[in-house]
Amino acid sequence: MTKCASCHQVMKDATGPALMNLEERGKWADHNEILKWATNPAAYMAKDPYTQGLKAKYGSMMSSQELTLKDVDAIVSYINQVVADSKKPAAATEGEAQPTANNAIIFGVISLILAVVALILMQVNSNLKKMSDDAEGIYRPDPVPFYKNKIYIAMVALVFFAMAGYFFSKAAIGFGRQKDYQPVQPIFYSHKVHAGINQVNCLYCHGGAWDSKHASIPSVNVCMNCHKAINEYKKGPKLYTEDGDLVDGTAEIAKLYAAAGFDPQKPNSWDAAKAKPIEWVKIHNLPDHVYFNHSQHIRAGKVQCQTCHGEITAMDEVKQVSELSMGWCVNCHRQTNVDFNYDSTGGNKFYSIYEKFHNDFKNGKMDSIKVKDIGGLECQKCHY
Repeated sequence: MTKCASCHQVMKDATGPALMNLEERGKWADHNEILKWATNPAAYMAKDPYTQGLKAKYGSMMSSQELTLKDVDAIVSYINQVVADSKKPAAATEGEAQPTANNAIIFGVISLILAVVALILMQVNSNLKKMSDDAEGIYRPDPVPFYKNKIYIAMVALVFFAMAGYFFSKAAIGFGRQKDYQPVQPIFYSHKVHAGINQVNCLYCHGGAWDSKHASIPSVNVCMNCHKAINEYKKGPKLYTEDGDLVDGTAEIAKLYAAAGFDPQKPNSWDAAKAKPIEWVKIHNLPDHVYFNHSQHIRAGKVQCQTCHGEITAMDEVKQVSELSMGWCVNCHRQTNVDFNYDSTGGNKFYSIYEKFHNDFKNGKMDSIKVKDIGGLECQKCHY
């Protein structure tokens, strides 16, 4: 279900349609039909008007999934259970008040009101005492003005430093985070056209994600593997920048040729060794003290690219979708199940050494193994 959740929600539309009432749509009461669609969307959609409509509505086609009929049955059962649970009245835990989203705001407003009331009462008390002393003929010196009173000055200073510390800490926590960062690239490269419409596998361009720490940016030569033959943009949808300006796809291909030193009129005389790297602007950045390994997630963990990068197959200009903060990563490690499906016939061999967890899983002591169970919350896993 983790793979499905990167694009789908149960109760509402997301990148893809909501999954509730899945069995009431088209031929999908038959789970074999769902299996055919999920494992080979392109072939299924070629003959099915309903899935063609999904692509027209959501702008992209689902990538193929490695599933079995048993997996489909389990996913549909989970969806139906979530829908059923949503219809049950929410009951508060006995003896426990349920928090609301605006409790912090209410608490802050009440605290401010009480502070103002306290200051007013202090001033009223001072005035009443002065009137009482005057009536009894007791001489007392005039009170020290507010701006000269050391107690008041100290209180104001404490409040100031507390507020400054709060806002400074909040700003420092967000320092270096680039959610929604979307720089303009030297060449308009549409992931929607390449990875979405034309179904170019992510690993074809970013092969490092399978074998190494870095996903890597493809060299000009990799781009030219296709564009040595494709020198015009004609049949695809119109391309627009984030500001709504129309993009000339053929002119963008010409920029690639300029970097590659390629003359489409003389394709056989191209010298690939003279190609110059394109100065792409890096979008996703992590602090230097953070260790992240793509192959650990993509190959061993079988995490889909969309989990971190969003629905990349629907993006023209790529932006950073996820926060990529420590809390965001830790929460993922707490919630994500590890693919422990391995036996003598095959499966995910990477986790075959965790004998205890395999035995506990088979014996029913654990219904799932999370990333946190295999050390996913240990500091040294991510920090040098």
